[in-house]
Amino acid sequence: MTLTTYKKKRTLANTPEPSGGKAAGAKLHFVVQKHAATRLHYDFRLEMNSVLKSWAVPKGPSLNPEDKRLAMMVEDHPYDYKNFEGIIPKGNYGAGTVIIWDEGYYEPLEESGSKKEQEKLLLKQLKSGSLKIRMFGKKLKGEFALVKLKNAENNAWLLIKHKDEYASLKDITLKTKSVISGKTIEQVAKKPVRRTLDAKR
Repeated sequence: MTLTTYKKKRTLANTPEPSGGKAAGAKLHFVVQKHAATRLHYDFRLEMNSVLKSWAVPKGPSLNPEDKRLAMMVEDHPYDYKNFEGIIPKGNYGAGTVIIWDEGYYEPLEESGSKKEQEKLLLKQLKSGSLKIRMFGKKLKGEFALVKLKNAENNAWLLIKHKDEYASLKDITLKTKSVISGKTIEQVAKKPVRRTLDAKR
């Protein structure tokens, strides 16, 4: 896994975004960051092999299995990015405000044993263009799928909620606050607080 593309797009001396980090713990983490850049979107990130595999979801996640949300795969992000909440200054790539809209851990639907074995299976699914996962977040729970679109842009995927006990017609994006700071995008933009590493998380 390489962060070369991530680092090429950024001048890390000018932005508070993290540049690295090492994964810890026995579970795989995920984070969904609401990002008010040129266009508002949600960044859906899954830990795999000490980096965050990342997709930009313009409309945000949905709990309705009938919704198929476009998810554009972007460059890998460093593991520590899961703790980032704050403002990317103007003139920098992705300039705008970021909040941690949801976080937690996840696992493949298929039973696969240890964290290392889970990652091996997930990377295989990623390569095949069909990820099936179970999420344990504060907002996103239950089964989801990420499916790569054929005959489309190479990085175009769909994020789809499976029919399970957590499926709902309610619009989950109406829950607008950070699960960490309790602030909205607008509140962070007015009074930025940069989140850095937290050993307890």
